[in-house]
Amino acid sequence: MNTLLRLLLLFLVSLPAFSATPAPDEVVRSVTDDVMQAVQKSDELKAGEREAVIALLEQKVLPHVDFREATRLALGRDWRLATAEQRDQLVKQFQTLLLRIYTSSIGHYHGQTMQVQHLKVPAGADDVTVRNRYLSPGHPPVSVDYAMHLTPQGWKIYDVIVDGVSIVLAFRSEFAQVVRQSGIDGLLARLEEKNQPARP
Repeated sequence: MNTLLRLLLLFLVSLPAFSATPAPDEVVRSVTDDVMQAVQKSDELKAGEREAVIALLEQKVLPHVDFREATRLALGRDWRLATAEQRDQLVKQFQTLLLRIYTSSIGHYHGQTMQVQHLKVPAGADDVTVRNRYLSPGHPPVSVDYAMHLTPQGWKIYDVIVDGVSIVLAFRSEFAQVVRQSGIDGLLARLEEKNQPARP
């Protein structure tokens, strides 16, 4: 996954608490404002210092991303092969993998902005796409869409689509190949291997 895709995952962070459930585009707008302000104010985050990045992610990212849905999408039909215990482990490992990507992306901020397009949510809708343009000095705009669904805890992001390419689905072919060769346990072992550098 290239630097741009890793950088875009920075924006999966939380927003301040509201008494009413905010609209999905309001969530994304708050997300982008929060992360940019946090990075601009912190030399540690600008430098990509691991402890500062992890603290930011644990506070802001985890509560507002549906990692279970992201994992289910990444596995596709193979999700049905996993037991309940294996699914929990897969979610944990995939979450750790994505957080590793976030962590490595923080230090790549150089004044980028996100232009969030207004979204009118149809009555009763529980799954929407928030469309945006990622603006980087000296480069053409990039479309960045957030797939979100409504949960009892509010709107949550479960995928990011960059210029038509799903970040979550980008893992599917790799995961499917591992499952064909080694089963679900083999995939868990592969994810644990990938995540090893992120461990203290």
